[in-house]
Amino acid sequence: MAVAFLGVVLPLDTSNPLGINDNLRPVGSMCGFRRLEQRKPRWVHAKYASMDFKAGNGRKFEVVSSLIANPAGEVALSSEQRVYDVVLKQAALVKEQLKSKTALDVVRPDIAVPGTLEMLNEAYDRCGEICAEYAKTFYLGTLLMTPERQRAIWAIYVWCRRTDELVDGPNASHITPSALDRWEKRLEDLFDGRPYDMLDGALADTVSRFPVDIQPFRDMIEGMRLDLRKSRYQSFDELYLYCYYVAGTVGLMSVPVMGIDPESQASTESVYNAALALGIANQLTNILRDVGEDAGRGRIYLPQDELAQAGLSDDDVFAGKVTDRWRNFMKNQIKRARMFFDQAEEGVTELNQASRWPVWASLLLYRQILDEIEANDYDNFTKRAYVSKVKKILALPVAYGRSLIRPSRIHSSLTKV
Repeated sequence: MAVAFLGVVLPLDTSNPLGINDNLRPVGSMCGFRRLEQRKPRWVHAKYASMDFKAGNGRKFEVVSSLIANPAGEVALSSEQRVYDVVLKQAALVKEQLKSKTALDVVRPDIAVPGTLEMLNEAYDRCGEICAEYAKTFYLGTLLMTPERQRAIWAIYVWCRRTDELVDGPNASHITPSALDRWEKRLEDLFDGRPYDMLDGALADTVSRFPVDIQPFRDMIEGMRLDLRKSRYQSFDELYLYCYYVAGTVGLMSVPVMGIDPESQASTESVYNAALALGIANQLTNILRDVGEDAGRGRIYLPQDELAQAGLSDDDVFAGKVTDRWRNFMKNQIKRARMFFDQAEEGVTELNQASRWPVWASLLLYRQILDEIEANDYDNFTKRAYVSKVKKILALPVAYGRSLIRPSRIHSSLTKV
């Protein structure tokens, strides 16, 4: 849940410090978890996909992504349902481990192969250094976790950052779909215990210790593929799927490592769904903050149908003028992002207490970016909304205080049935 936080979304350094090199050969041998079989889809209510918006002429309209009708008139799964099926799959993996009476706090002992343990420790240390350099606030939060969880989260963070750098880093102009295919093959080798380099080795060890499934990692790579071929999103349903790929996936990767509080009465699926919501909320916030920056690159990550219904077009976005129509449009987009943050809040308290602080910090700080957009009079064309250092410092003790709240004190919609 936490790496969708302050890390993957930060500006990337162009010096390529992560050492991605597809020519490296696998080293070592570590066992990973195999994927579960595809579960049969089932319908859920798309709570946050249906909202009333007001168009430029004052007429209200509804944006719904619960169901999608194809040209033949058949009803297909919405993006939210497709993603929720992945959530169910991840939750099932954790349940499977708990059923076998293997607690998440218990990890296998290190295998004393000469030289291997030393290299592995070095790999994790390097992951920690990268996390400390590019996600300082979150890194401090990870120091409250148990050493095993701490190192695992660092490894996940670094893999996500390396993946993001493929399309946003110094070599992004040279990245092709084939390069992403090779990166996915490398991921599969990693999960099969054949890491290509020391950073891969840290993640290979992590997935052998915790019930981390490969699907969210594959889906993040799919998000990178989308960035190569797509610069517009027709509806929120399409945008939701993109947000899941590039940020929601991180929540699903992280929950097995962070753990669920033993006192939690929430279902495993609901905790995963809250983790997903935090990733979606963070990515929607990124999109709203970076409208001007993205437009400068010819990209518009806003629902085209909602722009049109608000009396706006791509030309208005590229012109970068704050009008009443733009303000009204932005108010509704911010409202949606806050709804996802609200859903995420319910799940943070259900996490293991040692894991809550960095997640609360992420949630509170990222949500404040929406406040800053409003403070800038919705000018996200020429002004970059950011949270000041003072506000960040003030948010940390608040986040810590909330992390101390026990699940049993919260009566939420996450209760088990």
